[in-house]
Amino acid sequence: MALMDLGDIALNVEESGDPQGAPLMFANSLGTDLRLWDPILDLLPKGLRIIRYDMRGHGLSDAPEGPYKMGALVSDAEKILDALDVRECAFVGLSIGGMVAQGLAVKRLDLIRGMVLSNTAAKMGTAQMWRDRIETIQTKGLPSITDAVMERWFSPKFLSSPELGYWADMMNATPAQGYTGCCAAIAGTDMMTPTSGLRLPTLGIAGSDDGASPPDLVRETVDLIPGSEFALIRGAGHLPHVEQPERYAQILRDFLTRIGHI
Repeated sequence: MALMDLGDIALNVEESGDPQGAPLMFANSLGTDLRLWDPILDLLPKGLRIIRYDMRGHGLSDAPEGPYKMGALVSDAEKILDALDVRECAFVGLSIGGMVAQGLAVKRLDLIRGMVLSNTAAKMGTAQMWRDRIETIQTKGLPSITDAVMERWFSPKFLSSPELGYWADMMNATPAQGYTGCCAAIAGTDMMTPTSGLRLPTLGIAGSDDGASPPDLVRETVDLIPGSEFALIRGAGHLPHVEQPERYAQILRDFLTRIGHI
């Protein structure tokens, strides 16, 4: 892992795999960090250049005071790819990471040859909902909402597993100002019109038990893009690759194969 100085912010960026391989970039969800993708890394095809980073306000990246704008989050991803001299990557974004993927594709289509919109949408929730969450965190602390978030993230079966504590701890370790800053970015984002103008290979992935971004919401977003694909993982929630890593990795591998990225 290494901090990459982007001028206005330093972000934690990690590369693995083949430095000369086809680039595959991952963007994490709200309340997680780049370790989010650990469950599937060993299941991905060999020969890929895998790029992960901690979104601003998360993990080991800088966490400036918010509120953040979605444009800043998109610019962060753009600057990372430019600094690494990457073009035509496959971009996988989950939840807020999927919103970043949409914004980046709209801004810099030269950087993305295909994208995976996992458990995300063009517009997530209402601005008031996010303002209420920010207020709760500012008055009661981030851990006050963790149990409710875990219930939206995971299937009933996973909620009773010992692995749940790992993800709760990851969320609680997120700097409060980083979490609320990203909440503000989501609150101010509606990508419906820009996303409907995109023309690139796109795969939507949803979990049947996702209480944060239900399957119909994910499908509605990917249907904005002509020729897009949609995959539903049954018995999984908001982080389907955590609950069913083999199935998720297979879906991702098949998509990368279809678009000629591996």
